[in-house]
Amino acid sequence: MNISKHNLIQIQDLQKEIEENDDLEKIKLEEYETENIEILKITISKSIINNTTIINSNFEKCMFIDIQFNNCNFSNTIFENCSFIRCEFNNCKLTGCNFNENTLLDTNFINVNMNYTNITISDLKNVYFKETRLKNANLQNNKVKNIKFQEADLTQIQIFQTSLNGIDLSKCKIDGIAISIDDIKGTTINQVQALDLIYLLGVKII
Repeated sequence: MNISKHNLIQIQDLQKEIEENDDLEKIKLEEYETENIEILKITISKSIINNTTIINSNFEKCMFIDIQFNNCNFSNTIFENCSFIRCEFNNCKLTGCNFNENTLLDTNFINVNMNYTNITISDLKNVYFKETRLKNANLQNNKVKNIKFQEADLTQIQIFQTSLNGIDLSKCKIDGIAISIDDIKGTTINQVQALDLIYLLGVKII
């Protein structure tokens, strides 16, 4: 993702800026920390957010367009009816986050901790999970198109009514994955991973 670092406006207090503006464009937010806040119906675009911590909070009906998140922590935060369009998360922590009724479009998660994250009733298109941890995460009732997992950790992830047809999981960890045979149909896996999924056939290996 190429976001020009030139002409970005440095802001110090995100909450203050949001109180004054519903639409923030070309901002740079760094070293900002807060928790237990609610942010409603704001749009942030063409911006860079670095080393920022916003935890145990709630974003509702927000739009994030052309945003680069670097080394940020949004643990245990709820994103309700939000949109992430052409965004990139690098080395971020999204542990225990809830993405409910979200749109994720052309968005990358690179080396992100998404353990215990819930993504439900959402649309995912052109989404890339690289070296990202999704242990004990939950993907449920989602529409997906062209999503990619590269060396992702999907240990004990729960996937229901979210088809992985056409997706290559052969280089991912899927130990203890909980998924239906309909959702796993058409997925590419390796021989070792096949042993983790043999239970779907209702047979035992002796």
